Amino acid sequence: MGLVKPGSRTSPLSRLDVRPKLALVGVVTVIAFVWESPLLGGGLAFLALLACLASGVRLGYLRNSLFLLLPFALLILITQGLFADEVIRMRTGQPTLTPWLTVPERVWWIGGASMSVEGMVYGLNIIFKMVTMTLLVPLLVFTTDADAMVLGMVKIRIPYKIAFVLASTLRFFPLLFADIQAITEAQRLRGLAPESMGPVKRARVYARLAVPLILGVIVKSQMLDVVLQSKAFSGSSHRTYLHESRLRPGDVALLVALALALVAVLILYWRFGIGRFGGPI
Repeated sequence: MGLVKPGSRTSPLSRLDVRPKLALVGVVTVIAFVWESPLLGGGLAFLALLACLASGVRLGYLRNSLFLLLPFALLILITQGLFADEVIRMRTGQPTLTPWLTVPERVWWIGGASMSVEGMVYGLNIIFKMVTMTLLVPLLVFTTDADAMVLGMVKIRIPYKIAFVLASTLRFFPLLFADIQAITEAQRLRGLAPESMGPVKRARVYARLAVPLILGVIVKSQMLDVVLQSKAFSGSSHRTYLHESRLRPGDVALLVALALALVAVLILYWRFGIGRFGGPI
């Protein structure tokens, strides 16, 4: 639906079985949560961005996704800079932190509070975790066919009903983006130009998209319910599948590499402090 470049299905990641891709998402998620260093966390987020671009995910989609994270990133940066002092002292053993900005005393509730450099750096690491998690979604979804994802989940002993619900949910994302694009184009045809508006008015315009979007989702879900009932859907995993899921040498190699990388990261973190906040890296 315009979210993946033409020909992206031929990317190396799209040719992999879904099981090593699920393992990739799991391992990167664990590493992102383990690492507290903004340097390593930023590097991991950058690698996830490069992987998305190499897999054919459109730059416009990535730009819009990261743009939506900006308010949350700013909120995290401010709150961690103001209120993370005790956590940082506990993790680093620093008796005093470096003040960057002091809030005037007349400000209600936070008057006199100091925004520390270390707190902002700690918040930056949380932002990188959030960016990494956001980028993992298109990396998996837009390079994997929904049927292959269901089959792969069943292969790793996930109940078929759960796998079907997850895959059906993922199918809705391209449809939602297509509906948003269609509604936006319809507004443009009526002379509405959101790009020429201020941020507040533009936010109000985009907020109005929620009503037709939600109605469209309800209609689609009702149609899906009717289709499943007409096909006597039982949710049993004892069924035939159109395609088979087999691990090839490249899949096995990736699984082994991911396991070794996870073990190495955990050893370096617990043994040498690499990845800890305030550690050597």
